[in-house]
Amino acid sequence: MHAIEKILARNSGLSAVRTGEIVTAKVDFAEINDLYLQTVYSFYEMGGETVWDPTRCAFVFDHYAPCPDIKSAANHREMREFAQKNHLKYHFDTNCGVCHQVMPEAGLIYPGMIVVATDSHTTTHGAFGAMGTGCGATDMATILMTGELWFRVPEIVEIRLEGQTREGVYPKDVILSVLGKIRADGAVYKALDFTGSYVDSLNVAGRMTICNMAVEMGAKTAYMQPNQAVMDYVSKRAVRPFEVQYTDPGYVYAEQYVFDVSTLEPQLACPSSVENVHPLPEVIRQGTVRIDQGYIGSCTGGRSEDIAIAARILKGRHIADYTRLVVVPASREVMMECMANGWIQDLMQAGATITTPGCGACLGAHEGILAPGEVCITSTNRNFPGRMGSTEARMYLASPATVAASMISGTIADPRHFLKEGDSCHE
Repeated sequence: MHAIEKILARNSGLSAVRTGEIVTAKVDFAEINDLYLQTVYSFYEMGGETVWDPTRCAFVFDHYAPCPDIKSAANHREMREFAQKNHLKYHFDTNCGVCHQVMPEAGLIYPGMIVVATDSHTTTHGAFGAMGTGCGATDMATILMTGELWFRVPEIVEIRLEGQTREGVYPKDVILSVLGKIRADGAVYKALDFTGSYVDSLNVAGRMTICNMAVEMGAKTAYMQPNQAVMDYVSKRAVRPFEVQYTDPGYVYAEQYVFDVSTLEPQLACPSSVENVHPLPEVIRQGTVRIDQGYIGSCTGGRSEDIAIAARILKGRHIADYTRLVVVPASREVMMECMANGWIQDLMQAGATITTPGCGACLGAHEGILAPGEVCITSTNRNFPGRMGSTEARMYLASPATVAASMISGTIADPRHFLKEGDSCHE
């Protein structure tokens, strides 16, 4: 069996599972973000009284942190009351950050577990050798009541990434390139297993970026066999004992794709689809693309490594006149680390606006939303119309390095012009 199948089998009390089989599995941790107050309503409508285990579920207030309007404030209040009533051990309020960042930081994510959250980008946690997937309010209410959920055992697709990237090419470029080939509907309800020498050498942040965007191909979940970087990270933080699951030798994947990342150039997902991916130099050759806003943040591009490379590019420089750069650290821990290293200060001196850790404008609610006709280059994960504000705005998805480089002239630019040899994702 594959590691994902072993996880499903173990949590279902079965010796083995097969592709297409429906199983009922125990959930190791459940997370509800502040978009899903309906989970509380559904819980009571279905006869729920108390959650099945107050140490295995949490609310994370990240999409509306801090609240931009009365409705979101009222939602937070009701969710806080539910958390207090059920004595939840873990509650992440508006001072914490994005769910997919704060849960690993808190030691709640570890190899071999099943984590379900009311957010599609829960595939992020495959970076740790976990099975992470999203669900809706009714399914989450079922989990809160019983600690279990049904799953269809997915087909498993290998995405083998071989080689090492060159200067100025980052995990965001790699996953955009993969997405451009497999397309937005190429892995619907499948599991993507990222393998190969590139994955083996990746740090935790890079692995999270790649697994995060698996859902942009329609994937149900993502997976990476834990490497030493992951084991070091998890061993220091995990709140529960864990067991790494390994794929059996000779396992036959439903599909296999091989990518050589050693020749890859920086990539852009152009408006208005995540699969509209082109090499950055190709876009630049077609003509100057003027931008109104740069955005560095989200569960895809707001970690310490992302902010560090932006600060390295912009230190001693300044963003172009009549543009703005919004930087949103993924968590309080990330923000404090960046402050301690002077990266936040460097970015502020370069003209950046620093906002509260959280989702910010990634969902088009606040802290940097776009006006009609504006163009934004962003390290986030989606660029469909209306994602960051007006449906008439245009968004280019890129690495944080490309975002930072583009802010200097106010036009989309190649970060390699501003980097020294050795600036890579493996530091």
